[in-house]
Amino acid sequence: MTIQESRPQALTAEATLGTALRHPEARALLENRLPELRDTATKMILGGRALGLVLSTSPALNGDADAAQSLLTELAQLAPHRDGRPARSTRPTPSPNYESPSIERGSAPVGHPDRVSLHRRFELTLEGPSHGNPFVDVRLRATIETPQGPVDVPGFYDGDGTYRIRYLSRHLGEHRIRTESNARSLDGVEVAFLVDPAAPEDHGPVRVEREFHFAYEDGTRYLPIGTTAYAWTHQGEELESRTLETLAASPFTKLRMCVFPKSYLFNENEPERFPFVGDLASGFDVHRFDPAYWRHLERRIEDLQRLGIEADLILFHPYDRWGFSTMDSETDDAYLHYAVARLASLPNVWWSLANEYDLMPDKTTRDWERFAAIVQSDDPAGHLLSIHNCYAFYDHGRPWVTHASLQRQDLYKTSEMTTEWRQQWGKPVVIDECAYEGDIDQGWGNITGEEMVRRFWEGAVRGGYVGHGETYLRPDDVIWWAKGGELRGTSPSRIAFLRRILEDAPRGIEPLSIDWDIPSLGIEGEYYLFYYGFTQPRFRRFVWDPAVTYEVDLIDTWNMTIETLPGEFRGRFTIDLPGRPYQALRFRAGGR
Repeated sequence: MTIQESRPQALTAEATLGTALRHPEARALLENRLPELRDTATKMILGGRALGLVLSTSPALNGDADAAQSLLTELAQLAPHRDGRPARSTRPTPSPNYESPSIERGSAPVGHPDRVSLHRRFELTLEGPSHGNPFVDVRLRATIETPQGPVDVPGFYDGDGTYRIRYLSRHLGEHRIRTESNARSLDGVEVAFLVDPAAPEDHGPVRVEREFHFAYEDGTRYLPIGTTAYAWTHQGEELESRTLETLAASPFTKLRMCVFPKSYLFNENEPERFPFVGDLASGFDVHRFDPAYWRHLERRIEDLQRLGIEADLILFHPYDRWGFSTMDSETDDAYLHYAVARLASLPNVWWSLANEYDLMPDKTTRDWERFAAIVQSDDPAGHLLSIHNCYAFYDHGRPWVTHASLQRQDLYKTSEMTTEWRQQWGKPVVIDECAYEGDIDQGWGNITGEEMVRRFWEGAVRGGYVGHGETYLRPDDVIWWAKGGELRGTSPSRIAFLRRILEDAPRGIEPLSIDWDIPSLGIEGEYYLFYYGFTQPRFRRFVWDPAVTYEVDLIDTWNMTIETLPGEFRGRFTIDLPGRPYQALRFRAGGR
């Protein structure tokens, strides 16, 4: 596989600030001369602006045209920088002499269940050595012989001399496991366990179905009705419990959330825990994970599972003041190995390599491709895997990308692009950020509830899946999109209404081309769903096969009403409409 490197761009007045920030020397120079660029929010707001404009309006330069020109000259003289580091994994090889030769191989005390049910976690616990730094010094893996063949499973250190190997069971019958480790006491341990039929509530991980849609592994239908609360697991017990209560009463079946804490607008509070040992004041030892942090994250993902909600885990993001977004390659790789080993046995996990990957100038295309390979290698459950953009789409045609996770590129036209994106990539289109319902000053966070609901419907009838977020200003800065808490917008109840409509539709519905000006979804001759969005016709004419009779429902998507129109409809007919926006028509052959 060859990854193309981007051509170096000249740092002129016309180049964007984002281009300059992807050049390490230019970024250091700009952040030194223009201190406001050390702020992530400012960099995001100005990233698409021309360098000349950024410099001429910088408070640090105070309108000094000569100083701005001098800085531009310095930038132009820097050596070109290519987007691409060697594609490599620099994870160190642990020493084979970690334990003394006097230690008997496979002598570690073990604990494990004799049987688990399908789609549940099997966990092998080993009590082993703790000298040195086991997070770095010990490598642990296992081979599980399943009825469908061998599976390679990574292990991890959980602190206090405890090691774990976790496996999400996917096949019925007898399984045998054998460990491999450079620590003698952990090497060559052999146990067996049985996998019994699944409990009624367990359906397994979500998979892609019929090219553009989703289903659980057991075939049960799944609709991703998503929302976003990036940093909800970093807010403390009281607020996190309130978030779960809100989710339990919501229509959402997927939640986008960050593994790392987040530092950004309306999210400046210091979290209680960190993924690595240390703190902001004294620094972090990125070679030692904090098991308490990871246990807390696991518990929250399990809380979501009990609510029937998939955890769309964002593995990297740029909104950071702790240094987690700029770790070196070795540390990035070790972090991914650890995160996937701990979390891949949870059935309700999706992997998102990044939120807004293109705002992370220290990461290159080669890095993202390497990260994807690590996740795939260490995840025997094969969870869904994607990557999310800010300005520029990643190549969602890459084989490892299971679905397109998108942020809008046009300020207004978002869900309308679903048709084109499905054709472009041949994969499910998940518009995780179509903008957020709210009233903040940023254009990504101040659309109305009506517009949020319209975008959900527009995406749905075009065969895609649109995500929700909420950004209403609060004196305490507890904004759903960042911290969770309570939902205050007008869209969630209407999204719940849409979810019921979609769940009631027959399986196998796809976008249809019937009317040139109105998107529709359905199965030819059986079921049709037309959405009129912001248009407001007083009537519509239809000319259909006279041999098929339809029952017709007039759906008011905002007022959440369904009116079954009197009579039956076939052949050539006219349906009167109320002449207001956000209406839909549903046709069902032969009635219900």
